[in-house]
Amino acid sequence: MPYIKLYVHLVWSTKNRVKYLDSLSLRKKMWQHIHENAHEKGIQLDFVNGYSDHCHCLVSLKCDQTLKSVVQLIKGESSFWINQQKIVNGHFGWQDSYFAVGVSESRIEAVRNYIKTQEDHHSRKTWDEECEELLLRHGFVKDFDSGG
Repeated sequence: MPYIKLYVHLVWSTKNRVKYLDSLSLRKKMWQHIHENAHEKGIQLDFVNGYSDHCHCLVSLKCDQTLKSVVQLIKGESSFWINQQKIVNGHFGWQDSYFAVGVSESRIEAVRNYIKTQEDHHSRKTWDEECEELLLRHGFVKDFDSGG
């Protein structure tokens, strides 16, 4: 059996950055649902949190999982679930693109804490500012699609 410990920090926004998750109680329901569904699907989701228009996940990939399949499972099922529950106005959707960066074992706790503090973080920074900060911190050029 292979031994793999590969952590990835994932971030994506709602379609067209609509603030569908506009209340703390709704966000908590969404993050709880994502966590439970990931567990059911065999996805090692370490932590999930976000804000009104985006989601952060810290996942550990298994040897038989691809990043693309994990992201599709999380985004697709959570979008289906929230629309089925009819708990937001309009048709909920996540954007197609996403941000993903590997996390070294020595930085896991720092990334986990960053994800945990999204409510506080976004009382000071917008999604655009956060995107730019993440991209620059990880050496990406500014061509990431932060929109729909």
